[in-house]
Amino acid sequence: MNSTPDRPRKVSIIVSRGTLDGVYPGLILANGARMEGIEADLFFTFFGLYAVLKGFQDKLRIATVGNPALRVPHAKGVPLPTLLGALPGMSALATAMMKKEMEKLDIPPVSEFLQMIHEAGGHIFACKAAVEMFHLRPEDFCPQVEKVLTVGEFYERSAGAQIIFT
Repeated sequence: MNSTPDRPRKVSIIVSRGTLDGVYPGLILANGARMEGIEADLFFTFFGLYAVLKGFQDKLRIATVGNPALRVPHAKGVPLPTLLGALPGMSALATAMMKKEMEKLDIPPVSEFLQMIHEAGGHIFACKAAVEMFHLRPEDFCPQVEKVLTVGEFYERSAGAQIIFT
């Protein structure tokens, strides 16, 4: 008997980190879901909101301090010592290097990725509690943000979905 596991029909992805390496996993997962015909919701909360704030979304950086997985490209994966990550300019350098590698793979900037996901039928939401905590207004967000949701509304939309926390 040939059986295949059921594919998810919907994913709800929570993005809570406002760094380049914290935002892209959610965008890649949502885009991949839409390409496979899977419904996708992105829920941005806490510092993940920076990915959907006008003026910030394409200025996200790599966190170099406290990131034990950060490796030096082209140095056979040598870990970047934490102390070096604290040096002025290291975050900018790591970000520039990461963006260069992403360009080689034709991975779009955050704003373009959000537009692609939105145009493919993905849904993009902001967390009401975080929006209120940071004193944000609807006009602060990029146009792809459909609505500011409470956690309860997010769970209601996520009924039957695979929930992914990035």
